[in-house]
Amino acid sequence: MSIAVPFTTIVEMFVKLTDKYAGSQRPFLLRKKEGTYQPIRYTEFRDQVAQFAHGLMQLGIRQGDRVAILSENRPEWIMTDLAVLSIGAIDVPIYPSQTAKQIEYIIKDSSSVAIVVSNSFQLAKAVKVKKELGALKYIIIMNEPTADTPPDVLAFQSIMQRGEDGHRKNPALLADTVRTVKASDLCTIIYTSGTTGDPKGVMLTHDNFASNMKSSSQVITISETDLLLSFLPLCHVFERMAGYYTAMSCGATIAYAESIDTVADNLLEVKPTIVCSVPRLFERMYNRIARRVEKDKPIKQKIFYWAVKTGREYHVARKENRVSTTLKLRHRLADKLVFSKLRERTGGRIQYFVSGGAALPRELGEFFEAVGILIIEGYGLTESSPVIAANRLDAYKFGSVGMPIPGVEVKIAEDGEILSRGPNIMKGYYNNKKATEEAIDKDGWLHTGDIGLFDGQGFLYITDRKKHLFVSSGGKNIAPQPIENLFAGNDLIDQFILLGDKRMFLSALIVPDFDVLKEYADSHNIPYKDVKELAKNHEINQLIEKRIQATQKDLANYEKVRRFALLDEPLTIENGGLTPTMKIKRRVVEERYKDLIESLYQT
Repeated sequence: MSIAVPFTTIVEMFVKLTDKYAGSQRPFLLRKKEGTYQPIRYTEFRDQVAQFAHGLMQLGIRQGDRVAILSENRPEWIMTDLAVLSIGAIDVPIYPSQTAKQIEYIIKDSSSVAIVVSNSFQLAKAVKVKKELGALKYIIIMNEPTADTPPDVLAFQSIMQRGEDGHRKNPALLADTVRTVKASDLCTIIYTSGTTGDPKGVMLTHDNFASNMKSSSQVITISETDLLLSFLPLCHVFERMAGYYTAMSCGATIAYAESIDTVADNLLEVKPTIVCSVPRLFERMYNRIARRVEKDKPIKQKIFYWAVKTGREYHVARKENRVSTTLKLRHRLADKLVFSKLRERTGGRIQYFVSGGAALPRELGEFFEAVGILIIEGYGLTESSPVIAANRLDAYKFGSVGMPIPGVEVKIAEDGEILSRGPNIMKGYYNNKKATEEAIDKDGWLHTGDIGLFDGQGFLYITDRKKHLFVSSGGKNIAPQPIENLFAGNDLIDQFILLGDKRMFLSALIVPDFDVLKEYADSHNIPYKDVKELAKNHEINQLIEKRIQATQKDLANYEKVRRFALLDEPLTIENGGLTPTMKIKRRVVEERYKDLIESLYQT
């Protein structure tokens, strides 16, 4: 089984699913409450969505209005999304990690009339910027208001109570409104980081999502017997499409992790069959395993490495249909001694992980395959709803992003750029015709900005980026240029090179303004012989660190520089660090200082 009901819009899917499972005791969602995971049934959730939708309509929110969501993953996020879409409105998801300044830009650009926030921490950001936002009429908080909650902030439950009365008086209103929502209608506006510094609002329709869900479900099967553990942000298109919409459309149950820090414990509690993740989780899992092995006795280490070697040999032979009886017996023993224990730490029922948002290192994929945990990697962009290509359960190659999914065209342009076309491609960028025309050509091809190639079997490989955009191992898109420009205006800094592509956090190489530093050192009686000694001085490094923290205070956490190193000579045209137009040659610099860069990421 794949798609459980026929549909053309997200809200039609939800209505038909809740009709199908109305009499079932199967849970729609699971949430951790009072120490245990508790179910939310389909009928219960449908009533709650209807009540909140009616409540929004009573506030005057209508078809085409934008409603922002600023919340961590929780059932109320889903409830808000479905209620907003049910009345034909458009939601605007915002990362909980974003700052008040970034939130202000998104709400202003999207002209959102309301924002639904999760708690007092997120509420403070919304309240801080509300006076600058003329279009923003309502702030709604999911948690119970406290004595400190401003009087004009509305409680989520009060909106539902108001909607309950409306639903009782006019029970047909919501059903009638749902029927007016068309597949071509805008579903959401998702803001992504851009190279210009200001994020761009990606407009995705109901059909963009619906087509991508149906195609993806043909590639990777999900059924109503599956249970997914969800922890990636729902405001990210990958989790929203794969771990929420597609899982729901197939009738699967979704359990929400308490937080990213509790995933290891929640895996054991929930015992999921499928998990959508980013490479960071697998990096952490591998590092945790490696640390435990390092602490083991030599004999246990020897057994572990023998088992992994056996697992690798077994899976290579399996793909070539040449597993010998001896290898099969060795693998069975390795599984009993090592692999089964590792799988138990994921709950013991995992069929596969789905990895997206950033490139999965080939070595990680091969290691987890060896121990019996399959990771299926895909590729896409927010602008493509998001899946363009994916590996299959029965046809995968680590290091590749798989083959194009059904209904999606992919071709390689003359300059090597990956182009894609299909019903999943965005409607465009909100309020940004110029950027839309740059991204989608007259023939409907989306220019991804990634460089790639196909192998002889049709597997797609990403080899580079046409326009350099970092993707952290946590799946965050980070435009380096705006951040570098921010630091370049600092009087202590001459040149600033941001690092962090496929890394867990950002770091930087900094060429300080040595004239300024010399003046500081002289006035503070800091001894030095030359600039090399100055760059290594502890007090100077502390000064730079304080300036970094002050400069980046308005950046989101994932955009902040955590570690840095001072270079003792500037990058010039003569030493190959700069182009003739005075631009930094990033690859040259990263190669020249690769050992120094690696040291910044050592734990």
